[in-house]
Amino acid sequence: MSNCSSVEQPQALMLGEIHHAKDVFDRLCKSCCVKQITNGTRGQFLDDCGSGTYNNVVAIARNVDSIQFTGLFDSELIAKLPSSVKFICHNGAGYDQIDVKACIERGILVSNTPFVVNDATADTAMLLLLAALRRAWIPQSAVRNGLWDNTRPFGRDPKGLTLGILGLGGIGSAVAKRAAPFGLNLQYHNQSPARASVMSLLNLGDNEPKYVTFEELLRTSDIISVHVPLSARTRHLIGKKEIEMMKENIIIINTARGLIIDESALVEGLERGKIWSVGLDVFEQEPEIHPGLIKNENAILLPHIGTATIGTRKCMEVTMLDNVKNGLFHKQLLTPVPEHAQTAR
Repeated sequence: MSNCSSVEQPQALMLGEIHHAKDVFDRLCKSCCVKQITNGTRGQFLDDCGSGTYNNVVAIARNVDSIQFTGLFDSELIAKLPSSVKFICHNGAGYDQIDVKACIERGILVSNTPFVVNDATADTAMLLLLAALRRAWIPQSAVRNGLWDNTRPFGRDPKGLTLGILGLGGIGSAVAKRAAPFGLNLQYHNQSPARASVMSLLNLGDNEPKYVTFEELLRTSDIISVHVPLSARTRHLIGKKEIEMMKENIIIINTARGLIIDESALVEGLERGKIWSVGLDVFEQEPEIHPGLIKNENAILLPHIGTATIGTRKCMEVTMLDNVKNGLFHKQLLTPVPEHAQTAR
């Protein structure tokens, strides 16, 4: 699809469908030239990039589902983009599908959609946390199979347990605010302690999350909820060694990225009873799920739906499209990824 009527109009390339912010997309199409791709293959996309089809495109907007026909925005693909491309606007808070280093080397700025995903993802984390405490899959499965057994399993109360938040960013902070009323004791680990302004915004008084080292968080938490971005540093941040350091009957929640946890080690911990239960919205090889998780009744599993509410998905699309518009007409992005700030120092 293309609405281009003049070669002088600034050009954008939309990869994937707009599902919720069609009004915003329509306005963008009236203000600039927008080409849209909703299917195809990676080979075809690379060929089109090389043939000059997108030579005047300045900004690329990409929905996560576009990976199905472009593949990862890795160094190979970035190298094929025309020199006119200056902005890549990603729809999602996590942007591990994009090689930001390769973009920086080519002078391309990348944006994501932080902030707007915080509440929905935190709600999902709490849904998984409470379900994992009660091992909710077991009685739900029993009822669906015609069994009425309210004698097993007995769950655990949240009050008095210690929740370790691995990554007290926007989502981790939203989880802390939701967890506090349940009587959970809060602690967290970041690369460095959170600023006083962050704690002030949490406004949790005596239940303000306590900063601890990574090792202390592993050893002293009853529940660990993962909220760090995926990077080379955080890939398999939690593996067999880390699980061994944890308390007996640990509960692990992950709504961040599947590759942060070694799934084989997770399954082993579940099978030998070290881990009480897990609540997972993300997996190492999505959409494939480790068969040991599928068959384990103490694993609560969701298909990466952390942001899957109508309101949140619309806000994400709006943020992506606003970044495109700002890039085209003001030569800067509204929500650039942190790597750009680090490069500018």
